Amino acid sequence: MTATNSKAEFRGASSPTPATGQKGRVLVGMSGGVDSSVCVGLLRGQGYEVLGAVIRFSPAHDKAVAEAKTAAAQLGVPLTVIDAGADFERYVVGPFCQSYCAGRTPNPCILCNPHVKFRALVQKANELGCSHIATGHYARVKQCSDGVYRVTLPQSAARDQTYMLYGLGQDVLSRLLLPLGEYEKDRIRGIARREGLSCADSPDSMEICFIPSGDYSAFIADRGMHALTGRFIGPDGADLGPHKGVEHYTIGQRKGLGLALGQPAFVREITPAGDVKLGWAGEEFFSRVVLTGLATPDGLPLPQGEYLVKIRSAAKPAPAHWDGQGDGGVLTFDPAVRAPAPGQSAVFYRDGFVYGGGIIESIEV
Repeated sequence: MTATNSKAEFRGASSPTPATGQKGRVLVGMSGGVDSSVCVGLLRGQGYEVLGAVIRFSPAHDKAVAEAKTAAAQLGVPLTVIDAGADFERYVVGPFCQSYCAGRTPNPCILCNPHVKFRALVQKANELGCSHIATGHYARVKQCSDGVYRVTLPQSAARDQTYMLYGLGQDVLSRLLLPLGEYEKDRIRGIARREGLSCADSPDSMEICFIPSGDYSAFIADRGMHALTGRFIGPDGADLGPHKGVEHYTIGQRKGLGLALGQPAFVREITPAGDVKLGWAGEEFFSRVVLTGLATPDGLPLPQGEYLVKIRSAAKPAPAHWDGQGDGGVLTFDPAVRAPAPGQSAVFYRDGFVYGGGIIESIEV
């Protein structure tokens, strides 16, 4: 699919040539935003019968539910509201808060996708007789020569969301359609504007979806949870006084420390006791990363060897050697990488395909 034929392939509610459904029925996860809305029209244009579903993860998602209803009505697709509040609390919100309180830096999308979002979509797709599910992620899924379905890089390097999808298994990937993987974001907005979609210029969501204010420390406190407290430890080992609580800091952080040391200092380590150790510029690089909870698309152990690895969603892939067994092991980077943060994920790539990923447990020089 290319930008030149997108007009012919997009089918909205008022299209004179509606989709025939000859390719089957697909359930699209909708949020009311431009990406999932255009996803509906693109799949119709490819010949799918499209149904919509919006997931209510928490009360903070009521606005998204309302916007999804508006988009579905404009596109003329039936919409189901899925209540996933209990699973979201269990698999995402609770672990997110516990991780921050322990001085780690979790990624809620990594927690949500395999355990809540895609599980809910597959279950509802089964109930509605849908052969496929789809979302507005910027990624692609392909079946490799070994028969395994893997996530692979999208057309848009700037919008690449493959990092967030490493935890999905064959039960999801074999049914997952990601039509936006063939497009740049500005082209998707252009399609939405041309089709008169009300969401065409809606802003991209950047904050944690269940904390619209972005103040996750207040969110954690409101739940009656308390993060570790401790001391700032300077690069020379000096005690620099108490800090505000470990939930306010992450490895590699420079701004917001509230310290005047005469030159830039970075968070280098958060200890199990709650102390925040600082380092000078250049001391926030690490070569060894210990991973746990490894997940692969086929459920098999990740073969040892050389990979390109992303240690955060916006990071460039870096060369690393994997020496692991089962669901854990050690990544060795050469050269060292900046600020791998415990709680984040390391995701493995070969030839543009996602081969798996795991949670960063600890880091070493």
